[in-house]
Amino acid sequence: MINHLRGKLVEKNPTYVVVECNGVGYFLHISLHTFSLLGDEENIHLYTHLLIKEDSHTLFGFVEKSEREIFRLLISVSGVGSSIARTMLSSLSPTEVRDAIANEHVASIQAIKGIGAKTAQRVILDLKDKILKVYDMGEVSPQSNNTSKEEALSALEVLGFTRRQSEKVVDKVLSQDPSLSVENTIKLALKNL
Repeated sequence: MINHLRGKLVEKNPTYVVVECNGVGYFLHISLHTFSLLGDEENIHLYTHLLIKEDSHTLFGFVEKSEREIFRLLISVSGVGSSIARTMLSSLSPTEVRDAIANEHVASIQAIKGIGAKTAQRVILDLKDKILKVYDMGEVSPQSNNTSKEEALSALEVLGFTRRQSEKVVDKVLSQDPSLSVENTIKLALKNL
C-alpha cells in the first residue's frame, strides 16, 4: 500500500521517526539498525511496511530494502510478531540475521531478547530455504571455528556437562581437526568426557 516515503525528517528517536511528506507527518517505527544509518540530513528516503490489524495500522520504516525484506520474512513466521522482528533487527544487522538463519545458528537468534529455543528453531526451519533463494547464497559458507565451538559447548551444557570441563575437551578436539562439523565435535567431545 505505502511502498516508500521521501520527505523531511521532523523527529528522530532510536525506536521511531516522524517524516513529513507534503504536509502530512508519518510516524514510522524503526530498528536500531535503521536509526544508526539515518544521518542528520533534512530530507530522507525510507522503504516502508504497513501492518494492518483489527485495532491498528502500524507503519515501519527501513533505510535499506534488504532490511525490509528480512523483516517481512520474519513476521511471516508463526510466533514472530512485528515487535520481535524489530528487536531482532535492532540486535543484529540484517546481514547477521540472514547469515544466522542460513547457517542454522540457533544460539545467535536465541540470544535475542524475547526469543526462546523453539521460536529460534521455527525461524530457521521456516526461513532457511527462502533466505537461500532470495539472496541466492547457494551453498552456505562454512561456519567459523569459533561459532562451531560455541554451538558445541552450548549443546554439551544442555546435556549436563559444565562449561569449563567441556571447553577443555572441545578445544582439544578442535585442535586436532579444526574443520570438524558441530555434530562431529560434540560426538568426539562426548567420547572424551
